[in-house]
Amino acid sequence: MRFLASPAFRVLGLGVGLLICGFALSAAPVSDGAALYQQNCAMCHGADGKGFAAIKTPDFTDPKWQASRNDNEIAEVIKNGKKGTPMPAFGGKLKEADIQTLVRYIRSFGSSKGK
Repeated sequence: MRFLASPAFRVLGLGVGLLICGFALSAAPVSDGAALYQQNCAMCHGADGKGFAAIKTPDFTDPKWQASRNDNEIAEVIKNGKKGTPMPAFGGKLKEADIQTLVRYIRSFGSSKGK
């Protein structure tokens, strides 16, 4: 099975795709909520989760915001976007596990208010 040692069959690093028979297979999904958030959310919601008033993104650190939504509602907005706002749908880009990781990470902002 010498062909398995070929560089074409090795993953060279995180985020590097593997090409086999013309099909790209992505490396393992990012399971770190902070990294997912930085890659997909921070540009509109702020690295600190406080949002931007100018573009009317919510403050994830606000206890009232946290209390007004359940986890399923947050996941649905991530998956399907929010009609009438610039919030895009990520359901076609992120796996369900990544969306749930983001929900948990967004929830973690609620425990950091005032710190």
